[in-house]
Amino acid sequence: MRERILIIGAGFAGMWSALGAVRLLDQQGQADGSVEVAVIAPQPELHVRPRLYEKNAAQMKAPLSEIFANAGVRFIKGYATGISTTDNVVTYQDGDGRHSTITYSKLVLATGSVLFRPDIPGLDHAFNVDQLADAAKLEDHISDLGRLPETHARNTVVIAGGGFTGIETAAEMPHRLRAALGDTAKIRVVIVERGPAIGPDLGPGPRPVIEQALLELGVETYLRAPIVAIDESGVSLSTGERIEAATVIWTAGARANPITSQIDANKDSFGRLHVDRNLKVIGQENVFATGDVACAATDDLGNRTMMSCQHAQNLGRSSGHNVAADLLGVAPISYSQEKYVTCLDLGPWGAVYTEGWDRQIKLSGAEAKKLKTTINTTWIYPPIADRTTALAAADRCVSLSPDDLSLRRARRPAPNRVRARLFQFSSRSYHHESSKIPGRHIACNRFGNARGCA
Repeated sequence: MRERILIIGAGFAGMWSALGAVRLLDQQGQADGSVEVAVIAPQPELHVRPRLYEKNAAQMKAPLSEIFANAGVRFIKGYATGISTTDNVVTYQDGDGRHSTITYSKLVLATGSVLFRPDIPGLDHAFNVDQLADAAKLEDHISDLGRLPETHARNTVVIAGGGFTGIETAAEMPHRLRAALGDTAKIRVVIVERGPAIGPDLGPGPRPVIEQALLELGVETYLRAPIVAIDESGVSLSTGERIEAATVIWTAGARANPITSQIDANKDSFGRLHVDRNLKVIGQENVFATGDVACAATDDLGNRTMMSCQHAQNLGRSSGHNVAADLLGVAPISYSQEKYVTCLDLGPWGAVYTEGWDRQIKLSGAEAKKLKTTINTTWIYPPIADRTTALAAADRCVSLSPDDLSLRRARRPAPNRVRARLFQFSSRSYHHESSKIPGRHIACNRFGNARGCA
């Protein structure tokens, strides 16, 4: 009977997991079709979630059909709705709305994260930038503001949450509002953060730069001010204050896709499945987890993966390699990602780049912005749809060297071997080495309270 590696999800982790599995199968002489690698996802495309705080959100996607076809990956259009680890069966709703089932020999759960929605009255009135459709809806709303009568509320945007996504969204907003309302409009952008400081998960390292950038951009901050209610005309705070705003954007955190609840295993406070060093779900024989649904150790110092593209890409490569290794009975290679960096976009002001879990600033302003722009527009995208190139890019041990960067600048498009070597990153961060900072890895991810371009 034909064996099947089934991957649920086609985000950063899912895409790289599929390619990583095919790569090892090829290396082990199993390219004869005796093992099928299949991906279930709503569309054969990668939604570039780290960029959804930017304008032109509808363009933030990359096609995967050709890459999958050339790599020999079967794509199944649908939404996974059920998992039976007892019977090794996944239930899904296909593109026509019909419910079907598919069996697996080994399963990789790569379903990503979803926006955290606490029980706050009126939360449905808020916009968000969590998914592509959500960001596109916000963009349409901002574009239509100019048709409304001019009021303080029309010209005001409240960002709920002062974490990674909230900061990046807020830093872009003055420019976006002026583009919609005119340069002379008296706009107001406010970050409302329940904690005592902006960027609570980013720590004190980059905070002075963030605060200075927001100040110069004209972004206000309300601290220790949880939102207790939202309505169509603004927000009410626990302090008793009221901010009238036609636009409220909720960015306060993320949780693992709730389908993880169908796996009988221990989970962390974000709903992520605890995995071993090979990314197999602890207590499950045939299930691996990767990306935002995996709680994995990055090193031997107690650090755990973030919900970020930075970690999702390398988690994907590793889970693909190891799930195929598990099926074939060959030795796995333990996942590790000791280097950790953060690159936070600060809109027209620039950006800030830090190294280490304590986030020591290494670049800021225009220099960091150049790095962030390259990350967002080039390095996080899939490799070209050439089988050899794509599978080389799926090597879980890839790294990006300064020489690779020079080669990349000299040729367009860059060799996919290089293109994929960028990251070892949270359905939302990026990892590479900078020619300006020899020997250092750089990453970027986005998160509310739990994920970030970090």
